[in-house]
Amino acid sequence: QAKLFQALLFNGLFGKLFTGSKSSGVPREFILSKDDTFIWNNPNMYLILPMDPTVESHDISCINWRVIDEAATAVKLLRKIYSEEKMNILGILDFDQNDEDLIHLANTSCEAHFLRNVVVLAVHTGKIYTALHVADLSANSTFDGAADEKGTEFHTFAEYFEKKYVCYCTFMCLLKHKYVKLLIYFICRYDIVLRHPSQPLLVLKPSHRPHNILSSKLRDEGNGEKKKGDTSDITKANNRVHMPPELLIPLNFSDDILRTFYLFPSLMHRIETLMLASQLKSEISYDDSNVSSFLILEAITTLRCSEDFSMERLELLGDSVLKYVVSCHLFLKFPNMDEGQLTSSRVDIISNAALYGFGIEHKIQGYIRDAAFDPRRWLAPGQLSIHPVPCNCRVNSEVVTEDINVKVGQLCDKGHRWMCSKTISDCVEAIIGAYYVEGGLRAAMAVLKWLGINVEVEEELIGQFLSASVQTYLPKNDVIEKVEAKLGYVFLMKGLLLEALTHPSLQESAEGYSYERLEFLGDAVLDILLTRHLFYSHKDTDEGELTDLRSASVNNENFAQLAVKHKLYQFLQHSSGKLPENITEYVDSLENPSMDKVNLLSDAALRGPKVLGDVVESIAGAILIDRKLDLEVVWGIFKPLLSPIVTPEKLELPPFRELLEWCNKSGYFLGIKCTDGIKRTDGDKIEATLDVQLKETLLVRQGCGKSKKDAKAHAASMLLKDLEVEGLIVPKNASNTQQFQDHRNIFDAMDIQLSTPTRGKRSAGSKIAASLDKPGMFCLSSQARVLVSYL
Repeated sequence: QAKLFQALLFNGLFGKLFTGSKSSGVPREFILSKDDTFIWNNPNMYLILPMDPTVESHDISCINWRVIDEAATAVKLLRKIYSEEKMNILGILDFDQNDEDLIHLANTSCEAHFLRNVVVLAVHTGKIYTALHVADLSANSTFDGAADEKGTEFHTFAEYFEKKYVCYCTFMCLLKHKYVKLLIYFICRYDIVLRHPSQPLLVLKPSHRPHNILSSKLRDEGNGEKKKGDTSDITKANNRVHMPPELLIPLNFSDDILRTFYLFPSLMHRIETLMLASQLKSEISYDDSNVSSFLILEAITTLRCSEDFSMERLELLGDSVLKYVVSCHLFLKFPNMDEGQLTSSRVDIISNAALYGFGIEHKIQGYIRDAAFDPRRWLAPGQLSIHPVPCNCRVNSEVVTEDINVKVGQLCDKGHRWMCSKTISDCVEAIIGAYYVEGGLRAAMAVLKWLGINVEVEEELIGQFLSASVQTYLPKNDVIEKVEAKLGYVFLMKGLLLEALTHPSLQESAEGYSYERLEFLGDAVLDILLTRHLFYSHKDTDEGELTDLRSASVNNENFAQLAVKHKLYQFLQHSSGKLPENITEYVDSLENPSMDKVNLLSDAALRGPKVLGDVVESIAGAILIDRKLDLEVVWGIFKPLLSPIVTPEKLELPPFRELLEWCNKSGYFLGIKCTDGIKRTDGDKIEATLDVQLKETLLVRQGCGKSKKDAKAHAASMLLKDLEVEGLIVPKNASNTQQFQDHRNIFDAMDIQLSTPTRGKRSAGSKIAASLDKPGMFCLSSQARVLVSYL
């Protein structure tokens, strides 16, 4: 009985109860015939049943079996109608036609007031409606009486059916007359002869497609204010159907229950995806962390899903966490590796190609949600699909595709879908980020171990490295004390700081004694500290802006300015003849407030020497080792040094990016031409020419640099200045140079809590404790697009 209720409601609302039609020549068949096992071929079986609000318990006794029995009775009646050799929809019951006080339906009679807001089923179409009230029309009425109410372009029933339908029957000639009755329409279209043509029609509200409450875009559009000229109310009023009652089976429950069915596709899809996230959580099986299923769901959801959350923010955090953990492991595990070897080894582990391999090995692709939810294609158990997507994936012949018509993320009817390989590697990083948010580094390392990334940070290795550092320490005037004073930190192992200040050009001890290894480690340290700070400080910032904030904070130019601001460059130990000249030139450019922003930031010759950023990173690495990998101590020291840390309000995009976005937004074309090998007195350079055609002016600027990026940035900065002069861009309130001067002596830090907070608003997802049969998933390629089975 319960299965019949579910099949009838979901197919009647969102699918179809009949196959075949008179016009196609295929006999109509009721899909819920005795052999209806084919519609229950669903790997996820469950029943959605109505509850009796008068029963307080939450066991099987709270199920409203009366409503279920009514639906089952309707199914049995339809089976009887459509099982006969010659279908006779009417005449199931023989009513007293003289009883004008009752409304005669297909299987019963009742008073009119009992039908208000009752859900009914049309026996000739299988559609489900809500009965609103009794009309002043009957089946013998013409369209003349309903023309104004319908608000259509037709003025008569004759005109409506003549233009709207093509009916093959002996009554076709009557369509040329003005007065064509509803009685004739049902005879023509459905072979129905009404037994009670004089009783009033019922005004019905049709059912509609299910709501999508998961898509933020669709939900925002649905909640928007009513616009001027909006005719939705008129359309809603006209969206009514007049139907002879004897064609209707009352299901005897109110439209309150019916309205909940419109939410079930979104609701059940969310529950199913949370169960999928819960299954992934059990696969990882890290018991010491209370990672919510909702956070894991966020980690496996891409932007294509168009929901309020996606993996992008967690992917950004996970990328930094992965880089940091692997860097620590390599730094301690291989003390004889130089910086180049360490970097190469790190890339082998954390590259997209490597992460893709780890993800495929653990079937991550089967958990990823990579397409927007389409309620029309969602199927409840017992529901027949009416929106098929035939399989054209060529599983046995092709593993990659360059077909532009392929829809990435869309499942075919056999459960295959194409997926970008980078989506899988990004998801791996997002899962690492999710576990870090809830359980810190220990939880993140558990994920790495599950993935097969065997990295460990042993206390014994830290002790060995510190012992080696003590042996290499040689007191050198008062350099150590002065640097410690500027940092506000006293090193336990002085040799670490001396190593952090030693340029490769000066090797006073064993080979490899320079800041390069510590710089390799410090790069990852500052990356995770700043990314973590931005992630927690700007929770409402979208993934794109968070990426821009990270790029603006974690870069060599930013660290070079820090070295100049706190005069750390003065303690650099080196024997290079040209290095002091380059540093002095850069320091002068920063300390001269009259320097133009274009020359300051866009000309590659005046960008910070890499050595300045390297020494800041190496000091961060030295403090981390000195405090036995205590990140909080490092952050406590570097937070005031890095202040002010960029915020969304103060964020400035790179010049070329800013120019490109302005052109796209304003509708102007940006011409780009780059020329290699330009001979200049300061060496070979790349020259970039950018032009923007305004309505009356052509703006052209040329820039040069050691790379195409530098050259385009130089030219873009000058073009932005030109656009400011033209009044097309609002000038910035202060240049970077002025900001540098204003904050030169600021050491106060923002009071930001960096502990890993519990995301309470999403913790409800972790309460869903369920598991699905593990899907059989496979991936056929590591190239751009990968074919995945999800059944």
